[in-house]
Amino acid sequence: MGKDYYKVLGISKGATDDEIKKAYRKMALKYHPDKNKEAGAENKFKEIAEAYDVLSDDKKKKIYDQFGEEGLKEGGPGAGGGGGGGMHYEFRGDPMNIFSSFFGGSDPFGAGGPGMFDLGGGAGGPNMFFMNQGGMDDGMFGGMHQGGRRGHARQDPAVLHDLSVSLEDVLKGTTKKMKITRKVMTDNAQRLEDKVLTVTIKPGWKSGTKITFPKEGDQHPNRTPADIVFVIKDKPHPKFKREGSDIKRVEKISLKSALTGLDIMIPTLDGADYRLQLNDVIKPGTTRRLTGKGLPNPKSPSHRGDLIIEFDVEFPSQLNPTQREVILRNF
Repeated sequence: MGKDYYKVLGISKGATDDEIKKAYRKMALKYHPDKNKEAGAENKFKEIAEAYDVLSDDKKKKIYDQFGEEGLKEGGPGAGGGGGGGMHYEFRGDPMNIFSSFFGGSDPFGAGGPGMFDLGGGAGGPNMFFMNQGGMDDGMFGGMHQGGRRGHARQDPAVLHDLSVSLEDVLKGTTKKMKITRKVMTDNAQRLEDKVLTVTIKPGWKSGTKITFPKEGDQHPNRTPADIVFVIKDKPHPKFKREGSDIKRVEKISLKSALTGLDIMIPTLDGADYRLQLNDVIKPGTTRRLTGKGLPNPKSPSHRGDLIIEFDVEFPSQLNPTQREVILRNF
């Protein structure tokens, strides 16, 4: 069973956007580590941030509602071709940044107290009504408007980066450090910042799998930063070609070997050569399978695909008279 994000926020599955916001506000204020010193409060605060990050995003919420946490984080049934559309979600956001962004950078624990930002006329009394008069800055209240409700900040389109991965890395899984340069806001001004994102690639992941880092893109006033998305791409291999969880190798052999048999060593992704002996006549296009010598199944990494060897018989460009005579005499 995966995480129940609705339960984390204390709401039902059919909750509206406003109910999700209200629930996040209530739970985040309750478990904020600056105010709640109980053991486990910080982890609870992070869970609340992750739940809000998913349920406040229409695309993530749709996948989660249909396939649950496993489907969201593994790309849905079929991993790469299922309901998740190859999307891979992993919460990499900063709970404090999400909290700050939600309250528009203002301190909800300040002089006005949390009730000042109440979205539903709760402990702070009736809903507040803010007007942009006398030089009041909309940004002061993070986009608050009539009724005290928080408007949706427009999010920039996702930024996609191809990430080439070798078959050896797909076989065992790997971790890659990806450096990005982005614009960040400091005192209402932008500056460039380098950041290193850690991309964890699991065994068997298919080309097209997406790893999303929510809101790690450029920061602009009154806009939600774009998601940074890395898209797995198979790096061309000199010996093998991928076919799902199977890998294929084309082995060129002479006509003599095809007719009389062969004894060859076949390379594998594991690094050890496999001895293959064939005594039958090998026709062009003949294949042999080495079971379990392929790539892991992304849904069940302990099960591996096969290594398929396809034989390409090289015919001589010409025959001398003696060779022709031998063939005509024996066939």
